Amino acid sequence: MSTDTKEVSVLHDLIAGGVAGSASVIVGHPFDTIKVRLQTSSTALSLSSVGSFFSLFRGLTAPLSIAAVINALVFAAYGASSRWWDQNVSPPSDDLQHDTWEKAFICGTYAGFCQSFVICPMEVLKCRLQVQSSSEVAAYRGPTDAARAIIRSQGFEGLYRGFGCTLMRELPAYGAYFAMYDAVKDRANTYFDSHGSSSEQHRWVCSAFAGGVSGSFTWIIIYPFDVIKTRIQTAPFDAPRTTTLSVGRSIVAEHGWRYMFRGLGITLVRAFPVNGIIFPVYEFILTHLTNLD
Repeated sequence: MSTDTKEVSVLHDLIAGGVAGSASVIVGHPFDTIKVRLQTSSTALSLSSVGSFFSLFRGLTAPLSIAAVINALVFAAYGASSRWWDQNVSPPSDDLQHDTWEKAFICGTYAGFCQSFVICPMEVLKCRLQVQSSSEVAAYRGPTDAARAIIRSQGFEGLYRGFGCTLMRELPAYGAYFAMYDAVKDRANTYFDSHGSSSEQHRWVCSAFAGGVSGSFTWIIIYPFDVIKTRIQTAPFDAPRTTTLSVGRSIVAEHGWRYMFRGLGITLVRAFPVNGIIFPVYEFILTHLTNLD
């Protein structure tokens, strides 16, 4: 994802990333709810047990209210580190229309590190709200009530339950995410150019396709960490302290290694449209912001 250091500022990245994040979370939240219920259920999940259509949006307030912040932070961190790389490591090449894979991976990893401090408490609230059954008395009335209850009983540390596992998921995920996005988008653009059908519409199609492919691929390689993280974050607070390794071993011993990929199908169904929206929206907003200056 190439960045023009003369035109793009941190503010541009923040605004464009925020808008893109808000658009993506509305599309992806119902799929995410099903994924979390699959990951935490010990039995097969039927359509009746999923609940009503509106129940799939339970816990939406927390990710929606902070999605703009998270994606703004991701793209701002990537953009800032990308500009630092251009100035201190290797200047961009005029012959290359996208970032090198080394630059994209390292800058993406840095972006994943920065946003982990925000995503972890958000996912603690989201996951604990999502696993509440509509047939029983809810422990939390919403994200604000959940945050207050957790802080009251566990302190702020309770909101960072599973932070180590979150880092193990986010760092390689975002490194691969940005590196693969650039590679796939470049191949897709080259294909259209070679067939003489390059146009502005094709550029947006390439961006959406590359975003969907990179998002889906990233989930495949880091999904077991997400399963473990969900187990840690939804476990009772009075349960004994566990580690990522111990929880992973426990899951495999109890359910087999296939359980580590439970819910991957619905995650991939969600990942393609969600990530297919993020990059085109981000680049569209960014283009218009830079043209205003």
